[in-house]
Amino acid sequence: MGLYDITFYYLASVAVITALLAVSRANPVHAVIFLVPCFFHVAGIFVLLGAEFLAAIQILVPAGALMILYLFVVFLLNLSEIKGRRITHRQSLLAGIVAMLLIFLLVVLSLQSLFPGPFEELAEGFAIDNTATVGGSLYTKFLFPFELASLVLLVVMFGAMVLAKREEKE
Repeated sequence: MGLYDITFYYLASVAVITALLAVSRANPVHAVIFLVPCFFHVAGIFVLLGAEFLAAIQILVPAGALMILYLFVVFLLNLSEIKGRRITHRQSLLAGIVAMLLIFLLVVLSLQSLFPGPFEELAEGFAIDNTATVGGSLYTKFLFPFELASLVLLVVMFGAMVLAKREEKE
């Protein structure tokens, strides 16, 4: 096991642990704060795969813009009255069972060597100019999902404005 493997397993394990901590926190601000190291460690995995452009986008978009948006929404909704109550969803048992089945499946596939190592074969398929490859596929093959994502972000922005305007009237 070389330095590449150790680095990959470190980045992957910290990303998974911080993601689990983010979804298991009752306080939304703590959940948002746990997402930041998760995003940075995912960006580190992109760097290991040779996708530096995707790593930079991973840091700029989720860890920058979306984290600020999440915090604004958390503070805008004023969740302090819900803070004391522990809310469990009626489907949480089913979600836990499905999560355990997926974890079991990943362990079985890893032990059978069907899911080998840090996916070095994926890094070989990248072109030398990663930015041109991502940009070309973004505006040709994935144009509709890209435009759909921009519309979703636009709706989120308008929703935040409507919620803020409603707070001013009250």
